[in-house]
Amino acid sequence: MSTVVLNRRTLLVGGGSVLAAGMSGLLQPARAEGLAPTSSMSGGANNYRKGAPIVERIGGGGFWMTGTVRRAGDGAPLAGQRIQIWAHTVEGQEHEQRSHGATLTNKDGEFRLEMPQIIPVFGQPHGHLAYDSGEFKTVFLRPVMRSAKDTSMEAHFVLQPA
Repeated sequence: MSTVVLNRRTLLVGGGSVLAAGMSGLLQPARAEGLAPTSSMSGGANNYRKGAPIVERIGGGGFWMTGTVRRAGDGAPLAGQRIQIWAHTVEGQEHEQRSHGATLTNKDGEFRLEMPQIIPVFGQPHGHLAYDSGEFKTVFLRPVMRSAKDTSMEAHFVLQPA
């Protein structure tokens, strides 16, 4: 038969082991499961036009706006989602109707729309994108290009139900 020696050190080590093993989930910060939703960006809604038409291309083209749309949580691709795109380009300013258009995502949740070359306004070459179909919460993005010479830009949406 073994003898159990209870002293302060034994109690501290034993108690610490129980806490570490049995309550480790309580000691870690809570975190959401899966993929977090995209937040709207400041200035993203500037010059937004509700209901911009779905188009094959905006203007004469030459610049590609691409990206993906996925569902928050499980990250599943979302097909058939409407993404509106507009920008200040070589053919028009971002407040003009001719600088706006929308496209739909494919079966893999990807979108791609050709438009005129984006040019700097307020010192930054940037585009505007919006998800506004209603099934999920509206999100406005305003990505800035690394260089005004870039001929494409990507933007990615992770949407949560409305």
